[in-house]
Amino acid sequence: MMFDLAPMLPVWLLGTLAILTVTGTVYGMARGARGMLWRALAVLALLGWLSGPRAVHPVLRPVPQDALLVVDRSASMQVGQRTAIADRVADQVMHDAGRLPGLTLHRVDVPGGTGHGTRLFEALDHADLPQGRFAGAIVITDGMDHDVPGHLPARFLGANGQTLPLHLLLTGHGEEQDRRLRILSTPPYAIVGQTVTIRVQVDDLGSSTATDAILTIRSGDAPSQTRSIRTGTPQDITLPVQHPGETLVGLSVSPLNGEASLENNSDVVRIRGVRDRLRVLLVSGVPNQGERVWRRLLKADPSVDLVHFTILRSPNTDDDTPLSDLALIPFPIRELFQEKIRSFDLIILDGFRNSNILPDEYMNNMAEYVRNGGGLLVTAGPEFTQDGTLQDTSLAQILPAHVATDGVVTRPFRPSLTDLGRTHPVTAGLTPDWGPWYRALHPDQSHGEDLMHGPDGSPLLLLDRVGRGRVAMLLSDQLWLWSRGEGGGGPQAELLRRLSHWLMKEPDLEENRLTARIENGQLEVERHAAGQTVSAEAFVTAPDGHRQPLALSQTNGVWHGSMAATQSGIWSVRQDGLVAFASPVSHDPTERQDLRATATVMGGLARQSGGSVAWVGDRTPDLRQVSRGTAMTGTDWMGLPVSTAAVAGETRSRDLVPAWAALLAALIFLAIGWWREGH
Repeated sequence: MMFDLAPMLPVWLLGTLAILTVTGTVYGMARGARGMLWRALAVLALLGWLSGPRAVHPVLRPVPQDALLVVDRSASMQVGQRTAIADRVADQVMHDAGRLPGLTLHRVDVPGGTGHGTRLFEALDHADLPQGRFAGAIVITDGMDHDVPGHLPARFLGANGQTLPLHLLLTGHGEEQDRRLRILSTPPYAIVGQTVTIRVQVDDLGSSTATDAILTIRSGDAPSQTRSIRTGTPQDITLPVQHPGETLVGLSVSPLNGEASLENNSDVVRIRGVRDRLRVLLVSGVPNQGERVWRRLLKADPSVDLVHFTILRSPNTDDDTPLSDLALIPFPIRELFQEKIRSFDLIILDGFRNSNILPDEYMNNMAEYVRNGGGLLVTAGPEFTQDGTLQDTSLAQILPAHVATDGVVTRPFRPSLTDLGRTHPVTAGLTPDWGPWYRALHPDQSHGEDLMHGPDGSPLLLLDRVGRGRVAMLLSDQLWLWSRGEGGGGPQAELLRRLSHWLMKEPDLEENRLTARIENGQLEVERHAAGQTVSAEAFVTAPDGHRQPLALSQTNGVWHGSMAATQSGIWSVRQDGLVAFASPVSHDPTERQDLRATATVMGGLARQSGGSVAWVGDRTPDLRQVSRGTAMTGTDWMGLPVSTAAVAGETRSRDLVPAWAALLAALIFLAIGWWREGH
């Protein structure tokens, strides 16, 4: 505000009159005249009014303002009617803002699903607004934000030192409670046949009273188990791991009365069962090129304990060297083939010619080892047609091929996959452009699964199941040529890896298997059934028990099917006696940790800013513009501060001395003067 004069008479005249009045008053008072001072004051009051004193104010106009409307679209907003409430409230706030002059309200929808929970303040910080025009923010949320700062962000501190409001509109009717199940610890791997310990805790959020809840445990097709658990207290659960591969363990807890959501009352633990150190016995009949390939493959696998023997001198060797002079380790046949044979997961006979090395009793032990669940791989060369061949022992009962004495074929050929081999997990996907071999065996009898062809289309790689065990037979000793790059080489390492792990019953290499997984809300089912008849549909059971069929279609020997799978929990798929389990993977587990609508997380910052905290389940507060320095919230409204600036060249003035006041003052002074003269 400034002061100015608007005289009604020339300034020189007003000044002259004022000087004459003051001079006359001084002279009269010197002569002893009474009342002169009061008459002078009356004249000066009139002269003051005639000089036209006034106050000049600049004309202030509101400046454009920008505010933010942040709408929470995270996963927790899908609970109940929160999304519908948020949409209704956002529409009303935008409508109110459209009626306020100079205000531009920018709407920002903040999605979740990033793996880091809800990030509302990150969206506030990154919003692009004109510099110096920010007036505040309105946040529509359930109140569960995961990037709340320890103090009010700098954006909410105005240039004049006053804070700008952060209004919090909560999509509910009041503080809520929620029960959640937390997996505190679980090992990602466990050894098959042993137990695994899972530590869990049940929390009642929004309640300080500990209660008892019922925990239900489900694993595969086994009957569900239940146990009582105290909320707020960690508890260990011990479960057996019965098979290799992934095991899904479903955990769920009984609901809390009136809780916000049941979504975090359950969880699924994934445990991969692995075998303990795999023990492999490799017996090479005579030193050969192929045993290097086997040793290199098996020694490179850290999960394999390899026991390797090469028969350098058979009992029939005819030389005069005394046994006491031989620096050879005796072949421990009794220890390996009777006492410890069941400790091996796989036995490999590579070019092995018995030649009275093993009595038939031990050959029978090896056959029984396979029938009882063991794995046997035989790589056969010319020794298979000579005296002392394995075909002349009791082991022949479990071999998938028999070779006649004239069954050796010596000429170049390129191994190829059979129709079954193109779809069988052991050989599927192997590049078919392979280098040549030069020797193979032509069996006169064979059975089992024929995966590779040799010369003239004869079987080259045979797989068979015997009792609970498995047998594989490679009718050539030329595999080592691929490791040397002969004719371009071939996938010897991958083939032998798959072959050995199939013999040790690796679940991913089963030719008849059913698998299921859930990705992006879709249940994907695959059925591998090399050489077998498959039903046209599978049956899917949802976590809530609803059962429905799923049609499968065949592509490149693999059957596929998919369907929507939005429920959390364990889904089971059954087909032709096989069963598979799947569960959706949470992409943002932080969102599920607390599903309450609450003011406890963000309410403190809102109040610190001078903003409101309102539950908008029933009613939305009105949006107003208010002057800076006044309250920014009321019982049914929320405000944004108005910023003003002076309009260049425009002012507004107001008289400081009204005419009636000057006249009244002059009359009073004159009356006092007359009164003084009479006394």
